[in-house]
Amino acid sequence: QVQLVESGGGLVQPGGSLRLSCAASGSIFSIYAMGWYRRAPGKLRELVATITGGGSTNYADSVKGRFTISRDNAKTKNTVYLQMNSLKPEDTALYYCKAQASYGANFWGQGTQVTVSS
Repeated sequence: QVQLVESGGGLVQPGGSLRLSCAASGSIFSIYAMGWYRRAPGKLRELVATITGGGSTNYADSVKGRFTISRDNAKTKNTVYLQMNSLKPEDTALYYCKAQASYGANFWGQGTQVTVSS
């Protein structure tokens, strides 16, 4: 089992920045990839960005050039970050962290709210 705890959400004005963090614990040796997803009010959950243990990244077109995902693979913890710049009102959503285990299971965090508003 893998436990995920997100932090860093909040209220920010358009054009501002936030950095989300997701700390993994438990069977972190089994984690193959980690990523961020979001669900805006009235919409389905969508992929924001993912990163593998080898550092390969993938981004949604809507965030390319504005968001950066990174990962800290320490022996006792595994943390993924999402640096969000030039935030727009349409980035407002509940952001979830996901860890994909090498054996196929997916684990989700509880989510952290990001609100972009003036």
